[in-house]
Amino acid sequence: MSIAATPEVTQRDIAARLERLPMSRWQVSIRLIIGIVTFFEAFDQLLIAYTLPVIGREWHMTTASSTATLTIGSIGMLLGALASGWAADRIGRVKVITLCVAVTALCSLAMTLCTALLPFLILRFVQGLAIGGEVPTAAAYIAEISRARRRGRFVLMYEIVFPAGLAVGALVAAWVIPHWGWRPLFALAAVPGLAAVLLQLRIPESPRWLAAHGHTEKAEQTMALIERRVEESLGRPLPPPAEAAAAPAPAPVPTKRSSFRDLFAGRYRRRTLMVWTIWFVGYLANYGITSWLPTLYKGSFHLSIGQALWYSTATSVAGLVGCLIAALVVDKLGRRVVLAAGLGGTTAMLVVLGALGAGTPLQLLVWSSLAAMFNFAVNVCLYLYTPELYPTRSRALGVSLGGVMNRFGLILGPILVGALYAGGSGLASVFLVLGGICFVGALVAGFFAEETKGRTLEEVSP
Repeated sequence: MSIAATPEVTQRDIAARLERLPMSRWQVSIRLIIGIVTFFEAFDQLLIAYTLPVIGREWHMTTASSTATLTIGSIGMLLGALASGWAADRIGRVKVITLCVAVTALCSLAMTLCTALLPFLILRFVQGLAIGGEVPTAAAYIAEISRARRRGRFVLMYEIVFPAGLAVGALVAAWVIPHWGWRPLFALAAVPGLAAVLLQLRIPESPRWLAAHGHTEKAEQTMALIERRVEESLGRPLPPPAEAAAAPAPAPVPTKRSSFRDLFAGRYRRRTLMVWTIWFVGYLANYGITSWLPTLYKGSFHLSIGQALWYSTATSVAGLVGCLIAALVVDKLGRRVVLAAGLGGTTAMLVVLGALGAGTPLQLLVWSSLAAMFNFAVNVCLYLYTPELYPTRSRALGVSLGGVMNRFGLILGPILVGALYAGGSGLASVFLVLGGICFVGALVAGFFAEETKGRTLEEVSP
């Protein structure tokens, strides 16, 4: 099958050909390889929360230096997310993902050699740049190789690997730290460096990106390769594109580079403001809670480091359950319902926790875990929803700027909780404040989120 020479025709044709691809081992293998990478990025992201009680004692850290340690990686993630969107929309998704994976692994390895806080913070910042760049770029890539039918489940079953990485990181930390200390954890986190080789060998560039940027010959070659691999795994010929392209063909879009202005032009202005709000609120609550949990268990309830880590792990596992539930229902209930209900549920759990005053470790464990279940469902859904809101030429930029708001939340969440906790306001006020912020996010999602389930990317964002 040949593709016409103009970029406009190529984009329509590529979209139709992707839409007609049945689910096969090829899609699953791509999701698995990218998933392994994202799993270890998540593993790296939250390790600092579980190692902080140990390195804090080893390096005699103050509350201020502990807060800096928690937030320096998030600052790097913010800048990395911003830069990666620009780069991925210009040089391609796969190149950016591969570079980010390699940098993350090298930084993890170097951190095992640190004997003082300053070099550790520098490496953590650089690693944050890479983690912040990989996650939104991978989300854009997975969305672009998916078809409209059951896209929600396909994408979210990939995205679940991120909270799975958080949960496994917590489990491994709870087991390793009491026996061998914190350094072996960062050595283990260097494993994804091997995945960079797999990425270059096995993962083709997004044909949607190639077509949108006028690389018509390469788009045709890549699409033909994908079709060949899908046919081989299915053992039968593919149906013609017209059969899968149930939605009307999108209007031709002139090939042009993405820009920040794209995100605020026409229909995209409302989408951008809405989704930025949800990104910020969801991750402020998420990281505000999870980053301080080991320290709260140890400092407020005087649990041992081992007990504090196991209690905190339960919250991460509950979050993983929430992500799985979201993946199973998002194509039936829709994106708006999952986002609004998730933030509403988070609000309710935090208000209950605040009203109880978190007087015992068990109360903190139960209600923070339920809050995490709702909250993680929202945050994982954002990685599905945000790529759907923007056209291919600006998709990575749109997702990465959502990631920037995510990082603002990650930075301010621990600072807010640390300030309230250190200021003597008590745990109750911490959770009531976070609950109030989540309530605002629930209102924004319920009233302003546009439903995208069952629609092609080109139909939602021409």
